[in-house]
Amino acid sequence: MKYFFPDSHDMVDPSFDFDTEERSPSRIRHQHDLYAHEIFPKPPYDGILLSKAIVDGTSQGAGKYTAPQRLRLFRSGIRSFFRLDGTQVESMGDCGAFAYVREPTPPYTVDEVLDFYEKCGFDHGVSVDHVILGFALDCNERKLASEELTGFKARREITLALADDFLKRHKKTRMRFTPFGVAQGWSPRSYAESVTALQKMGYTRIGVGGLVPLKTDEILSVLAAISERRKRSTALHLFGVTRLDSLRAFQEAGVTSFDSTSPLLHAFKHDSKNYFATATEYAAVRIPQVEGNAKLAMRIRAGEIKQESARKLEKQCLKGVVAYAKTGRGLKPLLAALQEYNQLFDGRKDRTPMYSRTLADAPWKRCKCPVCRSLGVHVVLFRGAERNRRRGFHNLYVINSRLQKRLTASA
Repeated sequence: MKYFFPDSHDMVDPSFDFDTEERSPSRIRHQHDLYAHEIFPKPPYDGILLSKAIVDGTSQGAGKYTAPQRLRLFRSGIRSFFRLDGTQVESMGDCGAFAYVREPTPPYTVDEVLDFYEKCGFDHGVSVDHVILGFALDCNERKLASEELTGFKARREITLALADDFLKRHKKTRMRFTPFGVAQGWSPRSYAESVTALQKMGYTRIGVGGLVPLKTDEILSVLAAISERRKRSTALHLFGVTRLDSLRAFQEAGVTSFDSTSPLLHAFKHDSKNYFATATEYAAVRIPQVEGNAKLAMRIRAGEIKQESARKLEKQCLKGVVAYAKTGRGLKPLLAALQEYNQLFDGRKDRTPMYSRTLADAPWKRCKCPVCRSLGVHVVLFRGAERNRRRGFHNLYVINSRLQKRLTASA
């Protein structure tokens, strides 16, 4: 089972000073900043997934790559661009269908996507697809509105027609990357029918899309239906799905790879599960910068809070956390200061129990990853991109460790 990490320019600055919160004035982002696979002795993922929508954008918005970055990617290729030489990290390209989900048809042609994969030198390339936003179990499929069902069927037909064209052109031009067809559906039966159609076209690698919003039992129902149609030689990839608790069921269904940004996103988007440990998760301690928190800045402009008082409390919390991590003393007054500051930027929500657990357990002290060894308590501080993204990198390391343990146990 291989884990692919969907990249979106996720890098950290090694020159960043966590005490002064300053960085080197000579820093050039792409030249000096580091990817997750450059921080750990062994990459925390088996592959990188890069979407065309991230690089080129869609009619709904620009991509995240500047013109020079895009040109460098095409000129040097994905392995050189991501500095993958010397590693076993694979590369997979897809279209990033969720970026254009509101459009009536995909914004890219088959030729444009093939050209993108070939120019960048991907190991694997995914056919052009169109996400279906809707799901019902087979027994509830009749409850779907006829107009809604018509739209779902149209999107699946578009996806299958593009997959057929994609594979034919791939074979004709003898491109080097491994082609993946995409199965989209709105029910277990419709997903299974998509897999059947893709196998008839000649695909032996199939990605199952549109699963991100689904519950685990719904995903398993889809895989169960697919298993009735899947050839033993067909390998499945799950887009946007982690669910390690279901790993054995995934393996039995023919899943050989998956991708997910969830470990990284948890670091700065989840309300309470920001730092992953071996068998549990912890809340990060929120100490946002006074100038960097929109709610707090609004209250200061409105005259509800004095900026000087907010900055003083911010510094008090930072110093208190660092001092507690060193001495193990002063937890009670520290929690009181954190809650006082929390009320300034986050209303009345009391995070004291979560902070108390995180600080008392000090999970970063037990972690052997380079991020925790170098950052110490800073890794659990919810404050700015440099800390938050590093915590996300740590989460990738933990998820990969959990994956390897489960794979070993199920072998």
